Amino acid sequence: MAVKGGFRLGVNTLFLVPGDVGGTETFLRETLKALADCEGVTLVVFTNRDNDRVLRQDLQGKGNVEFAQLGFSAASRPLRIILEQVWLPLAAIGKRLDCLWSPGYTAPFWAPCPQAVTIPDLQYKSHPEDMSRVERLTLDILVRMACRRSRLVFTISDFSKREVVRYGFAPAEKVHAVLLGVDQGFANVVDNEQRKVALGEYIPADTPYILCVAHSYPHKNIHLAIEAFSRLEDVIPHNLVVVGKPRRGEDAVTEAVGQLKHPERYFRFSSGLPYHVLQMLYQAADVFVLPSAYEGFGLPVIEAMMAGVPVVTTQAGSLPEVGGRWVAYAASISAADVAAEIRAITALPMEERKTLTEGAREWAAVFTWRRSATQLFDIVLQQCGEDRSQAMRDA
Repeated sequence: MAVKGGFRLGVNTLFLVPGDVGGTETFLRETLKALADCEGVTLVVFTNRDNDRVLRQDLQGKGNVEFAQLGFSAASRPLRIILEQVWLPLAAIGKRLDCLWSPGYTAPFWAPCPQAVTIPDLQYKSHPEDMSRVERLTLDILVRMACRRSRLVFTISDFSKREVVRYGFAPAEKVHAVLLGVDQGFANVVDNEQRKVALGEYIPADTPYILCVAHSYPHKNIHLAIEAFSRLEDVIPHNLVVVGKPRRGEDAVTEAVGQLKHPERYFRFSSGLPYHVLQMLYQAADVFVLPSAYEGFGLPVIEAMMAGVPVVTTQAGSLPEVGGRWVAYAASISAADVAAEIRAITALPMEERKTLTEGAREWAAVFTWRRSATQLFDIVLQQCGEDRSQAMRDA
């Protein structure tokens, strides 16, 4: 549906503190870049003091993007919640928005235009140990209110859509699953010697390794990846490399590391890595493992597939939806079954490994940010574009 004068889509990025929210940050930043390339849209991006510079850099040179910085730090979650409810709607009044999209679970109680919200997952419902009781209660109230006040509710997988409907947050006809994309740069071939030199600054360059990328939230089960590795220390030559920040599951991680026979073969990057280094780390890994008990999408899995790395994961949440038949699924979420799949992957003949990784890359290549952003914008335009057309006719 074409809308005369362009569709003005407000984007609520107030939840984003760069480097702190994991895959949700990737989702927002990549979707914004792809949305800015959609025909007929003007983005009005509401930022905070923490993310304004980063998002301006991402969207530099885009003539159809406007910024409105609300001058506060979102590092204080209670403050962010209050200002999202009070300041954001006021800031939106003069922007002539056709829709205000909130991609991070919560949205204002009121806005001067139709609203849309994205609920990436409802992990806190099935895995409450990731949050305090007060945090869970507050989030539940805010998410339910956002779903009720929004004309459109987006999720990032069919699994997440089923969760939103199952827990009574919104009726099925109101919820739209828009799957995420993957940075095609994970498939870019880097010269082996160049990669070896770059990675040699972080890990032993000549030793094969198993990679796991996730913050240590309890449901991510990073400790299970370490326990699985401990079962294999005597039968494979690999190191284990974990990239991700400490979270509420860190005690289990520390305990698992303490049980390793060869802790010098374990490498942890708890402050993250430069993005280009992370991409090379994926590409050079022998196996990628994510033993998660819950995923709304599972970006690291699709990134590993794009990078040409065999994946071992679980059948939890959206992971079968994302991995298809091109990843190895542990029979149960246990160290023994994860270890068994890792062992099977490391023992694959070269031709079988090549068939697996080539098929996985072809599958992953379908998941583009352009497709994701276009689908989201088409739905918003269909549902909210008529309101603007009617307003223009009335004027």
